[in-house]
Amino acid sequence: MSDTSKFISHPLLKEGLVERRKYQISIAEEAKRESLMVVLPTGLGKTTVALLVILERLSKGKILFLAPTRPLVEQHSAFLKEVLTLDTSLIQTFTGTVLADRREKLWNAARIVVSTPQIIENDLLSNRIDLTNVALLIFDECHRAVGNYSYVYIAEKYAEQAKEPRVLGMTASPGSDKEKIKEICASLDVKRVESRTEYDHDVAPYVFKKGFEWRGIDVPVEIKKQKRVLDEVLEERINELQKLGFIRNKRGREISKTELLKLRMLIEAQLAKQKHADYYKALSLQAEVMKIKHAIELIETQGIFALRRYFDRLRTEAQSKGGSKAAKRLLKDNKFVEAMFAVASYEGEHPKLNALIEILREEIRVNPDTRIIVFTNYRDTAEMIISALHDLNSEKEGIKAVKFIGQASKAEDKGLKQKEQVEIINKFKEGVFNVLIATSVAEEGLDIPATDLVLFYEPIPSAIRSIQRKGRTARKKVGKVIVLIAKGTRDEAYYWLSRSKEREMRRRISEMRTMEMNEEGGGEEPKQGLAVAATERKEKEEQRRITDFELSPYRACGKAPPGLAGARAEPVLGQSPSELKLTIFVDPRETRSGVARFLQKAGVNLKLRNLGIGDYIVSDRVCIERKSAVDFLDSLVNKRRNLLEQIHRMKNEYEKPLLVLEGDSIYGQRNVHPNVVRAVMATIAVDLSVPIIQTRDVADTASLIYVIAKREQLPNPTEVNPHGKKPSASLTEQQEYLISALSNIGIVTARNLLRRFKTIERILTASKEELMEVEHVGEKTAEHIKEVLSKEYEG
Repeated sequence: MSDTSKFISHPLLKEGLVERRKYQISIAEEAKRESLMVVLPTGLGKTTVALLVILERLSKGKILFLAPTRPLVEQHSAFLKEVLTLDTSLIQTFTGTVLADRREKLWNAARIVVSTPQIIENDLLSNRIDLTNVALLIFDECHRAVGNYSYVYIAEKYAEQAKEPRVLGMTASPGSDKEKIKEICASLDVKRVESRTEYDHDVAPYVFKKGFEWRGIDVPVEIKKQKRVLDEVLEERINELQKLGFIRNKRGREISKTELLKLRMLIEAQLAKQKHADYYKALSLQAEVMKIKHAIELIETQGIFALRRYFDRLRTEAQSKGGSKAAKRLLKDNKFVEAMFAVASYEGEHPKLNALIEILREEIRVNPDTRIIVFTNYRDTAEMIISALHDLNSEKEGIKAVKFIGQASKAEDKGLKQKEQVEIINKFKEGVFNVLIATSVAEEGLDIPATDLVLFYEPIPSAIRSIQRKGRTARKKVGKVIVLIAKGTRDEAYYWLSRSKEREMRRRISEMRTMEMNEEGGGEEPKQGLAVAATERKEKEEQRRITDFELSPYRACGKAPPGLAGARAEPVLGQSPSELKLTIFVDPRETRSGVARFLQKAGVNLKLRNLGIGDYIVSDRVCIERKSAVDFLDSLVNKRRNLLEQIHRMKNEYEKPLLVLEGDSIYGQRNVHPNVVRAVMATIAVDLSVPIIQTRDVADTASLIYVIAKREQLPNPTEVNPHGKKPSASLTEQQEYLISALSNIGIVTARNLLRRFKTIERILTASKEELMEVEHVGEKTAEHIKEVLSKEYEG
């Protein structure tokens, strides 16, 4: 590389595109020497650092670049194709739109793969790919590498498989909690952190000034009055919990959401040991407290519109047959109902709304070409702001606002599809819209251009989210951040908490950098590495959970696995471990549970397939539906997840269906009465004749599935067909079976195709365009159907 040019020069880089910045080069040099985590504020070029490391590692093997969302994956891929001289066919983008069979071929041919982590995890579990020749693994937004997230599993497999592993984790905000930062480093097998702030001497020349101010908003007397009524209702519930012995010497406003969630876990744990009326009462009271506190937060910090919407949902819940006891009890409380009526008749709105509108008017009057993002925590508030601007005919004043929310849809609240999100962002860039009214979806993972102003409708207590929001301004020119704070409310507490956490996070990062520098010093005995302690703790926890599971395949042959020679093994069959090769079909949605990871560790050949019925198929006869305790109870109260219908369909398709309930306790949660749980289990076991087996955790579930698969497939192995062979299937069932046997076609899509074309023959002869007219059949699926039906057999 040339040292004097304004731009970086390299044989693999197109000239004049990548600006030379010393801090990026310095960080990249460290990343070339060892795996590390890079912490850089948003807008300072983490992707460019990744690019510089890619240039060095590309000669050693393949590059895998992971990002948590599809838009972010497409953004990184487009950037690499724009700046690298490589043939664009060697840079592949993997998302859910690329079919599994095609991904395997593309992986083998590509030099750089940019992907969402779920896709790579699925392909690793299915043995479609391996990471042996991956010379660099990049984790964007690496603060997600905790718990059961896909990053953790992929990093583990990379450490096992790669010849010359090198990891680069990137984030703007790893969090303020020291233990969490250590967990991230341990998960990624990173023992060093390289960080920069806006104040570092080598970064300062590239940082634009970011003005910051908070504006206090006085809360109207009438809103305060209704808030006091809700406070009284809250205190009554807190007093009842105190009498039951679950809360000591605390007022309602002093109890945090985290404390309430811990209280719920405590009550559920007590219920698991003893079914007592006081525990059920306490559980309902805890749920009421959560609902009341949410209402108080809305009236204090959001406004009347959001609170009305919440009260409407609460009323619907209370009046519905499956509504919670908490909602029903609240609507019988005279004070609470009084507050509901007062809010319904209130003609004004929270003064935050007027303050926001005045800020927008002033900003656009001064600079008609400005771009502004307004962040709010709640969709109802976003809807309120958009409605208010529409009612004021604000476009005449140059305010061209649009709502920008996530993809999830609930009842009347419809989300935005990813395609719609991208379209809105493009129009925001072009100036068709100049104000985004956004929820948390705009904080990370989308290519949103730099803005002149970021406006917080309310403060947030999270340092990570606060930093991500602020990072949306002052990227390429001077920017501004304004935070609206309702005086005398939790807004003030959240504001100072966030500031404190941000300072703590900067201190932790600086501390960690110093620790690593001390290790390199030579006079003293080296200190323990950053991630070593966290890794050791993690390994101990995992060992306890997996030892029993790891023994299960070896018990089948009366032997102990390597390293566990003293463990007891129960002889069942006389085969050696190397001969045990089971095949299990798994629905891709189940990979999040961790069960599939345990099965793969035991040497099972996993085949990921969109299963219309069940979660695991171990033979032509046996289909298994897995439900965690929470999922099981949710399927009883959520009409869209009808458990009995799922079990009935499984029974119709397979000779030996099985329901696995995972977790220690299914009683006393989600306010579902134990008799309801017992009645459903009796219906499944007695009326539908489907066995129910309860397991402790994911490792126990994996062990059970392994044993069942072994019984079904050994000692006379037969090829597993993911479609049941239930005798005497009707003509309709046979037709559905045939179409759903196509890869990537589930039972729902098969039925849609049959309803549209009436016969299988017409589906076979339909054009790609005709297939795409069917619900759930996109261009890729239509092309795949045509390819399967028309291509010559090569077996």
